[in-house]
Amino acid sequence: MKMMKSLLLGAAAGLIAVSAARAADLPVKAKAVEYVKVCSLYGAGFYYIPGADTCIKLGGYLRVDVLANTNSDNTGNTSGAGAARNRFTNGYTWRSREDLNIDTRTATEYGVLRTFFDATFTWTTDTYAGNGTGATVYSPIGPSPFSSAPNNANAGANAFGTVGVYYAFMQFAGFTIGKAISEFSAPWTNYPGNSFDGLVGGGGAVTGTNQFTYTAQFGNGVSAAISAQDQTAYTQAGVNNISAGGAFGTSDYAGTIAPDLIGTITVNQAWGLFKASVAAHDNHAAYYGPTEVTGHPDDKWGWAGQLALSVNNVPTGPGDSINVSAVYTKGATRFNIQQDSQAAAMTIYGGTSLPGAYQSVGFGFAPDTVFAAGTQQQLTQTWGGRGAFNHNWDPNWSTSIYGAYAAVRYNSTAKGLICANATFAVATVITCNPDYNVAQAGIVTRWTPVKNLTFLADLTYTHLDQNFSGTVSVPSATIGKPAAAYELKDQNTLLLLLRAQRNW
Repeated sequence: MKMMKSLLLGAAAGLIAVSAARAADLPVKAKAVEYVKVCSLYGAGFYYIPGADTCIKLGGYLRVDVLANTNSDNTGNTSGAGAARNRFTNGYTWRSREDLNIDTRTATEYGVLRTFFDATFTWTTDTYAGNGTGATVYSPIGPSPFSSAPNNANAGANAFGTVGVYYAFMQFAGFTIGKAISEFSAPWTNYPGNSFDGLVGGGGAVTGTNQFTYTAQFGNGVSAAISAQDQTAYTQAGVNNISAGGAFGTSDYAGTIAPDLIGTITVNQAWGLFKASVAAHDNHAAYYGPTEVTGHPDDKWGWAGQLALSVNNVPTGPGDSINVSAVYTKGATRFNIQQDSQAAAMTIYGGTSLPGAYQSVGFGFAPDTVFAAGTQQQLTQTWGGRGAFNHNWDPNWSTSIYGAYAAVRYNSTAKGLICANATFAVATVITCNPDYNVAQAGIVTRWTPVKNLTFLADLTYTHLDQNFSGTVSVPSATIGKPAAAYELKDQNTLLLLLRAQRNW
């Protein structure tokens, strides 16, 4: 009996051991899949990154532009081959672009920590220019080397289009650090109602500029900000050394010393928005000549001020708005005639009825300062404004009417330096006055047949009101212009943009 009990216990122990061994071979139950969850804290389109408390949103657009009567994409036809009005002027310029942006946000004890990145991938039809020997050479639009079109003799390994970084910044506890829209700009930047990129009359920098900004919120939509931003990319119009050659001198920058310093006050409420901006801009020139021993002019600080006003839901219809701004600059031209506009360096050719003249030409140049060997920098003054009325006909159709103006003025010392320059001194000039005005007007109509898909046509007229008179010789072999007498005359240009854009 005792032996039987021992056998039964041994058998039971063996069965338990076998069962335990088999149980160990069974697969462990898998963890539940962690699906992507909607993040409702920051609006539509945000999702939690799996395994993190950070929310992310992807966005962007695909855009196709076709422009008539220009050699660049929507910045104007006021210089180079686009303003030559000959066989080097494009009948059309074509561009396709994909934009991708990534927005991440995390709630912290100091408020929301945000990062934002926006990049573009662009392919543009390029422009041709003559080399003065009867041949034609290729002159790509955009930064080299990624700009040649396929099947062109210069294409080869460089046929990749262009890649651009618009924004790359972080925001935390009131600070904005990185490449973002300039704090000086109105909320609509260059676009009070237009799609045209070359509007004068206010600060722009729509592709962002490196900055360190602090914004304080006072409640009820009132805020103030102070900012230090990089000036080299978008707010340097030129410190022109007349002694270095060229009709209006040659820009003669030294190294960077001081960033632009900006302060703003903003009121943003249901009725609309008001913003006041002021900027200080250091003009730091190099030497009078090629070496240190030639000496240099002192630094000159310029400044700019801008007022912007937006009025929402005007009586003409739901969603209609009016956006206007006015600006004054002294030694800080790009806060009026912004980088995307060609109006700070205009050379436009046209016809003439003057006996003995080959064609006509109009000049408009607006550097921050001018100087010559042994003289100090002379600050250039500008003022102007821009505005638009935006009207919705129905949920699918809208139209904007817009306009802009900029005036450029030199003091008497600067005029004397420019007019004593060889280009004008030897010309048959009755009046030598580099002051000029630019006026622009346009209309854009948009059709949105379905959500996030828009087709538009934008027509822009630009008038150069220049103050030279007489004739001048301004040959330019690269765009086919011979050495001849050109009548100094006001000029007009017209530009048409056709665009299709799908946002996502």
